[in-house]
Amino acid sequence: MLHTASAIVSGSAPGLAASAPTPLQVLREVFGYQEFRPGQQQVVQQVISGCDGLVIMPTGGGKSLCYQIPALVRPGLAVIVSPLIALMKDQVDSLRANGVAAAALHSALSREEQFDLYSALAKGDLKLLYVSPERLLLPDFLERLADWRLSLVAIDEAHCISQWGHDFRPEYAQLGCLKQRFPQIPLVALTATADDATRQDILARLGLQQPFIHLASFDRPNIRYSLIDKYKPNEQLVSYLDRQPGQCGIVYCTSRSRTEEVARFLRARNIRAACYHAGLPAAERNSVQEAFLRDDIDIVVATVAFGMGIDKPNVRFVVHYDLPKNIESYYQETGRAGRDGLSAEALLLYDPADTERLRRMLDSGEQNNPDQLRIEQFKLNLMAAFAEAQTCRRQVLLNYFGEYQSEPCGNCDICLDPPRTYDGSEDARKALSCVYRVGQRFGIGYVIEVLRGAQNQRVREQGHDKLSTFGIGKDRSHEHWLSVFRQLIHMGLLTQNITRHLTLQLTEAARPVLRGEQALQLAVPRLEVISSRKGRSREREVGGDYDTALFRALRKLRKQIAEEDEVPPYVVFNDASLVEMARHQPCDEDELLEINGVGHRKLERYGEQFLDCIREHCRSGR
Repeated sequence: MLHTASAIVSGSAPGLAASAPTPLQVLREVFGYQEFRPGQQQVVQQVISGCDGLVIMPTGGGKSLCYQIPALVRPGLAVIVSPLIALMKDQVDSLRANGVAAAALHSALSREEQFDLYSALAKGDLKLLYVSPERLLLPDFLERLADWRLSLVAIDEAHCISQWGHDFRPEYAQLGCLKQRFPQIPLVALTATADDATRQDILARLGLQQPFIHLASFDRPNIRYSLIDKYKPNEQLVSYLDRQPGQCGIVYCTSRSRTEEVARFLRARNIRAACYHAGLPAAERNSVQEAFLRDDIDIVVATVAFGMGIDKPNVRFVVHYDLPKNIESYYQETGRAGRDGLSAEALLLYDPADTERLRRMLDSGEQNNPDQLRIEQFKLNLMAAFAEAQTCRRQVLLNYFGEYQSEPCGNCDICLDPPRTYDGSEDARKALSCVYRVGQRFGIGYVIEVLRGAQNQRVREQGHDKLSTFGIGKDRSHEHWLSVFRQLIHMGLLTQNITRHLTLQLTEAARPVLRGEQALQLAVPRLEVISSRKGRSREREVGGDYDTALFRALRKLRKQIAEEDEVPPYVVFNDASLVEMARHQPCDEDELLEINGVGHRKLERYGEQFLDCIREHCRSGR
């Protein structure tokens, strides 16, 4: 490694001088990547030159390098504001694995650990310090900052600053004091998710001086977006997971109780799963998170409390068991899949009733700001529109963020399996007639029972087994009729009365359909996830053509090393690096250094073991 690069990672570089390494040298020698990703180099150069900035870059786009590389090139200490201890720890573990002098200051440290950290800061032995906004804003900490030689301040998850963002945090909104106290220090705010209103609010609150704004593409082409109609969600989820053997994923639910129920159901099916929500004891939450990061469990079933700061690159899928409240949340949560750039999937189980339930939650919440409530309701409506869209999902998603795409993506359920319709006039008449015959006093489930001729006690007690509509829909499945009713509601022919336990009621628009005066086209329900990889292993599709047996051997070695070092496996190497090794099969240190993610420190620490594994595999001819 170059002398200058060795100096900066240890924290001992005297300053930005002629001998200082270039950003590209740091990228290659410290982090092991051969080339910058699109947009990274421009941001890095702006920060190194001392400019303030706002960086909007998708999850997995390499935001952290945009401040980590300038922190290693500029003289002094970089302070990174981060919202969660887990995020700080993850970043610090990864940096230290690359030989970078980094630390995090948080409440979980002992007094002795805090003393040692402050001592290292006073000596100038650190290059990066991660800290929460609450800690940073303490008066005594701000005083200490003035004594340290600051190189830059980076604010991660900067959408938390804005009241128009989806995760507003009051303490983040107070960070504008930093620019007032340290006007000469470059301040860069970074986030993956921010619409125009959120971006303008971030800039105003932070008081940035002539900032550069980098707005990268929101597109994550490696993620396949899919939606299926929710009817038996647990069974649908298990069916989906059966096609993802050994892969890591996150299942998002909107309530704590549901995360527990779903996790229990999955464990009963011998799936390595655990639940995570804010109501669990901290020790249990930490245990679940660690188990997931270390690949000891495959699935985390969680509320939105889980995810921010989970820098796990090999999450292969994200499932939304329930509808998210807004597109920003959906985008950020689905973005936790495929951070390594390999193929990943985002599946949404959709029931229109979820929209109404979320709308009632908003209306009955403790929101005292009518403008804020109106924005949240508007964003919920847009999320529902996304779910009900019949055009390319990626186009709808990107258009929301102002990134207009003229061509369909070819990698979502709408593109791969275009919506099919049929003449649903007769089905609609049967459904609407049955609602009328039962007196408009029952919900969807019961009306379907009558339609399909269910011989149960409740139907007999109501006398509905004598109706003309009893059993007229027995030739269709429950799921088919569920889809029909949902579409009739969406079309405005039926409503669900919230004050009467979601009973179905006819609207005036239903009259011409009932009378046979108006034809109706209905969509064939989507009940299963489409697949365009028949006959191909999930492992093979994730990274293209490579030696899958060698990949498994490398993963096994990685897991063993990670357990010995007490770090998550991806801190050793991520899946993308292992895929490259399995494809190119390097046989010496120079060739291993050509693999993305293999820097000099990791070559020194792990190189020989991985080379031995590759050589042994090649000798055995497996």
